[in-house]
Amino acid sequence: MSQIILFCAVVIFSCIITNKFSNKLGIPTLVFFMFLGVLFGCDGIFKISFDDYDLTSKLCSIGLLFIIFYGGFCTKKPENKIITLQSALLSSIGTILTAFLTFAFCNFVLKIPMVESFLIGAVISSTDAASVFSILRSKRLNLKYSTAPILEMESGSNDPFAYILTLLGIVLLQGGNISELTPMLFGQIFFGLLFGVLISYIGILIFKKTKLLQGGSDVIFIVALALASFAIPDLLGGNGYLSVYIAGIILGNSEIKNKVSMLHFFDGITALFQVLIFFLIGFLSYPHKIPQVIVLALLIMLFLTFIARPLAIALIMLPFKAKLNQIFYISAAGLRGAASIVFAILVVAQNAQFKYDLFHIVFVVALLSVLFQGALLPYFARKFDMIDRYTDVRKTFNDFQQESAIALNKLVIKKTHPWQNQKVKDLTLSDNALILYINRDNEKIVPNGDTEIKENDEILIGTTVINSNDELNLCETIIDSKHEWLDKKINEIGCDSGFLIALIKREEEYFVPNGDTKILLNDTLIFYEA
Repeated sequence: MSQIILFCAVVIFSCIITNKFSNKLGIPTLVFFMFLGVLFGCDGIFKISFDDYDLTSKLCSIGLLFIIFYGGFCTKKPENKIITLQSALLSSIGTILTAFLTFAFCNFVLKIPMVESFLIGAVISSTDAASVFSILRSKRLNLKYSTAPILEMESGSNDPFAYILTLLGIVLLQGGNISELTPMLFGQIFFGLLFGVLISYIGILIFKKTKLLQGGSDVIFIVALALASFAIPDLLGGNGYLSVYIAGIILGNSEIKNKVSMLHFFDGITALFQVLIFFLIGFLSYPHKIPQVIVLALLIMLFLTFIARPLAIALIMLPFKAKLNQIFYISAAGLRGAASIVFAILVVAQNAQFKYDLFHIVFVVALLSVLFQGALLPYFARKFDMIDRYTDVRKTFNDFQQESAIALNKLVIKKTHPWQNQKVKDLTLSDNALILYINRDNEKIVPNGDTEIKENDEILIGTTVINSNDELNLCETIIDSKHEWLDKKINEIGCDSGFLIALIKREEEYFVPNGDTKILLNDTLIFYEA
């Protein structure tokens, strides 16, 4: 037992070290984890034999559960309903079109048996959320035409549809007939949708209406919700991945306490599961078998990248009058990754006889996709003129903190203070500091650059909080078109006595509000809540 635990520790330490090299070389981190698994595996340096597809399938499925939940929990639902509709169509119809086009190519052109062709198309039909999220964030790819939220929602929500197609392929593989597929398909979608919505709203009710969750139990509770939202529909023949994604979306976009800390928790746990999944994928692989499938895998990858996905994307996006550069970029961002290989492992675990090595075909397709497409995404963004200089891609994620904490510091100007008789514009302040107002003879003055500092002035300075519990912490929120405070006066919003709006940023101007100040669209409110 101790040897297994030590082995796990060595693997995690090794992944952390390779992560540093990955950042320097610009190669996706997850590829390094996969290669690390290969090094430990049967054909690697350590020669550890491992071929338990069933155990790997179960472990990876648990990891994928949390990754998909986090994908939903982290994704901010767009205000624009068109973006939501486009993402939904891409993740459902787009995934199905990609699968059937790839199936047709494998069967009619490459002459792979029909059921195996269908399974190859099914397992590689979804894009990899972890890879897409990682590249968009790490490279700060701020994309035009709201492309980032489209990609995030599509890659986060298309795994359930690929899973449904994979299950249909397994039924056919086991000799099932078409009549069995219809009730199965209905059950997958119906129970997946039903329990995803039901469990998430029960969770929100418990968060808001009870005092059950205290002392850190909220994080444990949301883990239980994620597990339940997968397991219950799965036991009833529903799609657990669809359910868990919907639960993640609803919970992540609801007003529940400590959401930011939950996001940080899931960020850490999904990173660990990504390490586990990609390491196990590499550990399970036999590199000496890759030359036998490299030509097939390369042809499938090229068809998928340059024909199947672009055609599926174009058929969906053109009716929305999408620009060609957006269509090209969404097509290029269709990275294959962990989910595809996990679904391939699920198929191989059925112990069926295959003419071709399905696992290693999908392994090579996903590896090439992440390695080359992933590395080229920043280049494609520039080449297709998709860079938006005026947006921040982080704002499309729920863990982007529009709750930037600041602290208030009071400074009294004594007779010998160097700021006395100086104008505000001539003062030397750090980049993260701002004079909010000056209290002069019990009169609050909102300063501008020409305001002169006088003796006995009390100056209130706002600065960014690093990690201190000794100062007054404030939070900020941006007023969007659906915010309940929009177009209301401050004295009309009916907040508790412990709540105070200290400052408003409107366009480039900061000012201290009063009760009659009206809250407008895009205002940034800086407030204190006891």
